[in-house]
Amino acid sequence: MSGSTHGTLFRVTTFGESHGVGLGVTIDGCPAGLKLDVEAIQQEMARRRPGQSRIVTQRKEADGVEILSGTFEGKTTGTPIGIVIYNQDQRSKDYGHIFDKYRPSHADYTFTAKYGHRDYRGGGRSSARETAARVAAGAVARQLLAHYGISIHSYVDQVGSIATGKDHHELDLGLIDTNDVRCPDPTTAATMEQEIMAVKKAGDTIGGVVKCVVRGVPAGWGEPVFDKLHADLGKAVLSINACKGFEYGSGFDGVTLRGSAHNDAFYTDEAGRTRTRTNRSGGIQGGISNGEDIYFRAAFKPVATIIADQESVNESGESVTVVGKGRHDPCVLPRAVPIVDAMVALVLADHCLRARGNRL
Repeated sequence: MSGSTHGTLFRVTTFGESHGVGLGVTIDGCPAGLKLDVEAIQQEMARRRPGQSRIVTQRKEADGVEILSGTFEGKTTGTPIGIVIYNQDQRSKDYGHIFDKYRPSHADYTFTAKYGHRDYRGGGRSSARETAARVAAGAVARQLLAHYGISIHSYVDQVGSIATGKDHHELDLGLIDTNDVRCPDPTTAATMEQEIMAVKKAGDTIGGVVKCVVRGVPAGWGEPVFDKLHADLGKAVLSINACKGFEYGSGFDGVTLRGSAHNDAFYTDEAGRTRTRTNRSGGIQGGISNGEDIYFRAAFKPVATIIADQESVNESGESVTVVGKGRHDPCVLPRAVPIVDAMVALVLADHCLRARGNRL
């Protein structure tokens, strides 16, 4: 089975390469009758696109979406939705110097080992540019989820060693897009931006952490045992380029607590709903949503391409020097935020449809 398809009922297949004609996605399973806001899709694309600020790659792509099928009179028809995004600013000649060389910590060697033939222009299918198609699909999924009152809020929580140090309840998530870093803590965001610019000036890169908070998911979503909600979220987020780690709820910090301190006690609120007094479970218990906020953190490594010479080997096994050049992000975090949003939306849209058939 192709690794380019995601989902069971809300099913998406992406295609395209960084320096090809364009990228695209087919969305199969989106219910009919959803009023589709094309401008909202374009807004999500703008959040991911390159060249949007001085702290991201300066490749100039408008990332305009063209919907080819699956809609009529502004609503989905229930048939496959086809979306294409054309590339406009490829500079394939910039990669001629590595046509037979393996860039350190890139997918050059592994793609060659798997397929025996690779597209070296910007990394081809392994490029983060592939995520443009995911964001387009995720924007459709978010509109489906909004119909059920579900919202997704991802933000930059840490860059290098600079972190907000705050729980998401202490932050105004409405401030996420008020700065280039996409951190809802303005003071920390300014320090993060200074760090990114210093790293960029040095020709280096830096990583960090994206945190995501999902509100409004009802209790009962998730498919034990292999399609547990947190397992599907983890797989989706870890499929994003440069993502190196995923933890939900109390995560790794939870191992320092005893069960008596870690357990989330249940109570019945004034509306008669079953709630938990704490949320160390991250809104998921037994692989099924419990109605509380779902939250997780995802670690992203420093971008592998740096503006410096590095030792490597070529396809013949000979020692070579890989010369650092091209247009790349000094920090992937600001543009990773809408990609995390998109992957979470795709998972939740799929589980939304699957939950509808769980019982009479």
